[in-house]
Amino acid sequence: MLAVGNLEVYEAGPLTVVGFGGREVLDHVNVAECRDELVNLIQENQCESLAVDLTGVRLIPSGLLGLLASIHKLGVELHLYNACDDIREVLEITKLNRMIQLHEVAV
Repeated sequence: MLAVGNLEVYEAGPLTVVGFGGREVLDHVNVAECRDELVNLIQENQCESLAVDLTGVRLIPSGLLGLLASIHKLGVELHLYNACDDIREVLEITKLNRMIQLHEVAV
């Protein structure tokens, strides 16, 4: 595992896997820095699929939702793992669940 700014990178390549280290609230995440980190990872590794581990995360800032939508617009397939019910509800309300695949994995 490699820490890159706000992110923990578990795997980098055509399938890139990142997470936030199980932090419950991501209110201290600098969205602009996070976007730069993700775009660099995507470009450097010719990433086709981005998996984001949300295990333990209970709240994400709205800017991070916009970031996920912008990553999708880059042509990268997005997968969210272990999103809590509150995050799933926000994704439904914003219709982001139509462009992001949600998965549950036993921890």
